[in-house]
Amino acid sequence: MRPALRGELSADAGRLPGCGFGLGRNDDVADSTFGGTLEARAEQALAFAQRQVRALADRDPDYFPLYTERGRWRHGKEAWTNWCEGFLGGMMWIFARRTGDPDWRRRAEHYACAIEERQHDRNVHDLGFLFWSTWKRWYDLDGDPALNQRVIAAGRTMGLRYNPNGRYLRSFVAPESCFIDIMMNVGIVFYAANETGDAELRERASQHCLTTRRHLVRGDGSTAHEGIFDVDSGEFLRQSTHQGWRADSSWARGQCWALYGFGTAYRLSGDRRLLDAAQRCADFYIARTPPHGVPPNDWEEPNPVRAWESSAAAIAASGLFQLASLTDDPKQAAGYDAYARTILDTLLTPEFVAIDTPGWEGILKHGSYHERLGLGVDESVMWGEYFFCEALDKLLGAPPAS
Repeated sequence: MRPALRGELSADAGRLPGCGFGLGRNDDVADSTFGGTLEARAEQALAFAQRQVRALADRDPDYFPLYTERGRWRHGKEAWTNWCEGFLGGMMWIFARRTGDPDWRRRAEHYACAIEERQHDRNVHDLGFLFWSTWKRWYDLDGDPALNQRVIAAGRTMGLRYNPNGRYLRSFVAPESCFIDIMMNVGIVFYAANETGDAELRERASQHCLTTRRHLVRGDGSTAHEGIFDVDSGEFLRQSTHQGWRADSSWARGQCWALYGFGTAYRLSGDRRLLDAAQRCADFYIARTPPHGVPPNDWEEPNPVRAWESSAAAIAASGLFQLASLTDDPKQAAGYDAYARTILDTLLTPEFVAIDTPGWEGILKHGSYHERLGLGVDESVMWGEYFFCEALDKLLGAPPAS
């Protein structure tokens, strides 16, 4: 049965300021049983995702949520930092491309335009998350050079975070801090460099990746959340964490940022050292995660209270599909593809997809934002929603021609 969607608005009530279109309801949705083959469940989950995203945008126009509280997106709890504003529009771009529905296209354009000025934002290290999911998808569909300029500008802005002494892009926390998360954002720096022929910018991106590989990726393929450097000398001082169990443990979402991000960096640079890093991170994930493919928040945490961190699993699935396409070893590629499918086989059940959870406003349950701060724990989280939809999109391949 379709979950009840609270607070759905009329087309007029859902009209967004500054746009020439209304966010109308889509009542032509048939209830269906969630089941069947992996691909059939993926199609059903994407249809459910469209209903949930449409309801969110109709109920709360121009609101960019981060995580739910008891299944509700609007709650007023702390955000910590603004890094998720691209994921809502990013899902809309996925839906627009797959369905050809002009309503999704109009929505996607609006939510991309809402974050346009962030291309100049020097306060965060997350411009890849913001612009790769929105403006880059828009450009890939249209090919308009003006759209590409926004992506390039965001990449150049990201490049300004570079510390030449330590050879890393600094995190939003402090000049001495380098996060593993930045591996998921450095791709936009490579992209800007490749598009403009900027050799210095490309070198910054490359050196950041190699510094991260050396200091944040351990010998067993696990990753640290954060590296601390001496700002002046560039000397690496220690590993640290904000969201893992402790500094020397293995925080699952950071591990997935690494396996996906190093793969993207290899794809944009051709540096096989980065492919090696991606594969080592992926192999650690596979070796340490239970057979169902969904990890806890941190593999080293003894007796974790919560057994699952679904957003990490969604990121891993999408990253493993990419890695399968990058490796030139057919056996390895098949293994990564099969494991990504294993993850999705687990996520595509009512335990994780909120399709049978009345009143739940998200798509994917059992995600976690910040366990140390008690924020968004065992909830839906916006990046989990996006990467889940992205992984389903990759699983299903190109949409059928209209």
